[in-house]
Amino acid sequence: MNKQTLGEALGTGLLLYVIVGSGIAAEALAADSGVQLLAHAVAVGLGLGALIAMLQTVSGAHFNPSVTLAFWRTRALSTAKAARYVLAQVLGGALGVMAANLSFNQDIVTVSSTTRNGSGLIVAEVVATFVLVLLILGLVRTDRPGAVPFAVGAWVATVIFATSSTGFANPAVTITRIFTDTYTGIAPVSVPAFLTAQVIAGLAAAALAAVLYPISTTEHASAQEDPCP
Repeated sequence: MNKQTLGEALGTGLLLYVIVGSGIAAEALAADSGVQLLAHAVAVGLGLGALIAMLQTVSGAHFNPSVTLAFWRTRALSTAKAARYVLAQVLGGALGVMAANLSFNQDIVTVSSTTRNGSGLIVAEVVATFVLVLLILGLVRTDRPGAVPFAVGAWVATVIFATSSTGFANPAVTITRIFTDTYTGIAPVSVPAFLTAQVIAGLAAAALAAVLYPISTTEHASAQEDPCP
């Protein structure tokens, strides 16, 4: 495993640790559901921003298969590298969920019983993922990668609180949250619709980014050599 793939596994694992851990803590410490969700959103947004800042120069800090597929779709990432990233994200995320479960004295793996169904939730996932991917591509393609940690952290915190689905916006997050029957879990039956929405939204955002934020042939060649912002 090279350092870029390791960076994706580490970053996604720590992100899932923050997501699951902050969800468990919020539920335990606050009785009001609104306070729980707000605390969870702030913790995840800040944590994600910090993780991106830490690993951005290592792997590009995707931590999200929809983001990786978008870079692949815009030919900034090879097929082989994209596949390695996605595998690392899912495996790292699963380990992060297990670590969070253990940290809060839960069983290391439990299958979630929380169903998240309905057209409204799917629309929310499309919007959350579409804007997330377009935001990242827009900043990278306009040579503003330094803004990514703050902007992405802010958007993720926003959609956790502002969407009916609580803004999963990430296939690795969706798959691995099956393995915690806590505040942040998602039942296996709800996963396919979430994944479909996230992948389609990410690819659509990549197509729009190519129109809104075109890059020159020289810049494109450079991106293929080193796609990490």
